Amino acid sequence: MTYGGHVRAIALLGLPLIGGHLAQFAIGLTDTVMLGWYGVQALAAVTLGGSYFFVLFLLGAGFAMAVMPMVATAAAEEDETSIRRVTRMGLWLSLLFFAIASPLLWWSYPILLLMGQEPAVAETAATYLRVAGWGLLPALLVMVLKSYLAALERTQIVFWITIAAAITNGLTNYALIFGNWGAPELGVTGAAIASVVTQMVSLLAVVVYAVRVLPEHELFRRFWRPDWEMFARVFRLGVPIGLTMLSEVTMFASSAVMMGWLGAIPLAAHGIALQLASATFMVHLGLSNAATIRAGNAYGRKDRAHLARGALVVTIMSLMISAVAVMLFLVFPEQLISLFMESDDPQRGQILLIGTGLLAVAALFQTVDGAQVIALGVLRGVQDTTGPMVIAALSYWLVGIPASYILGFQMGWGGVGVWSGLVLGLACAAVLLMARFWGRTINRVGALA
Repeated sequence: MTYGGHVRAIALLGLPLIGGHLAQFAIGLTDTVMLGWYGVQALAAVTLGGSYFFVLFLLGAGFAMAVMPMVATAAAEEDETSIRRVTRMGLWLSLLFFAIASPLLWWSYPILLLMGQEPAVAETAATYLRVAGWGLLPALLVMVLKSYLAALERTQIVFWITIAAAITNGLTNYALIFGNWGAPELGVTGAAIASVVTQMVSLLAVVVYAVRVLPEHELFRRFWRPDWEMFARVFRLGVPIGLTMLSEVTMFASSAVMMGWLGAIPLAAHGIALQLASATFMVHLGLSNAATIRAGNAYGRKDRAHLARGALVVTIMSLMISAVAVMLFLVFPEQLISLFMESDDPQRGQILLIGTGLLAVAALFQTVDGAQVIALGVLRGVQDTTGPMVIAALSYWLVGIPASYILGFQMGWGGVGVWSGLVLGLACAAVLLMARFWGRTINRVGALA
């Protein structure tokens, strides 16, 4: 396939995935905007609670992410039985993970206090998590089924289901946070209820589609029967993926904790800036998912040339997206931050001042953030996950988190220092992961041909 052919194929596969990720991002964005309108204290609490939730969610989502390359490879090999077996055991592992993680969500208050958070913010965050935590199970199951559908290149339905979820979340938030349309005014608890309702709607939609449109896979027929051989395979691939994502998300969650040490206003500014940076990351993530699927297909066919050319194309596409994001963050920081606040908010000036500095640093890490997630995508496609897990742990925990603390507190740079540490961790990961793919992994695939 020519380079132009790769661009078209990645765009065709990736655009619905990007749209789906942006719609998923819109769910969190809606929470941030509406809670920002409701009050800075509520926004700070949900920023903290949301970071805590995502630490657990992304660890559990490793099994869903393992489903994507395994199903893509099975599809390339025309192995319908393995498609069913992989997806079922991904669902099984998600159920098991939810059972293990639930206590950490229910009893989050003392854990947040141990992290040094203000008691008032920690209490509100814990209230949010006790309700929102019930959405972890449907969220994980949805991730598995979306990965299954995406690997079969049914990405448009993934997009439309996520759009429906975003609309559901926005309407339910508007009703329950502020007490509109005759609903009770529940504030943070209303946002948590909206989150659970949204995940349940998504789960219902994706199950109905899978059963009706792809009946040949019989995903839920005798669902209770174990398949220990495939269970172990998905587990072995999924655990390193989950730990890799955990490494990155804990770096960002640690940054939220550190910003909490600086106070509620810096934490609120962090939440806004992180939402804006996350919007660009969703585009890179969609490209990364497309890279995983296409790399999985190439891996199933043992086609080294196709794999290498596709990886180069998707990396260049990611760099182009980064250039646009850098320009927006540097030229329009105040306009972007103002979207999240009421014009008469008495703390508006302080949040704008802090948030503008954070966005300047966010512009720096756009390129390395995109590069590291693209590298992870192609490595997962060829089922190389253990080495990337080690690289992620070293980069995020031994470089990123310590650098954030040293620059933010020991050197007195405050929030800008905390975010500068994120840049260093992401840059380290990007360099090492790209070196692994282009050095070791691409040659391993060539040797299989």
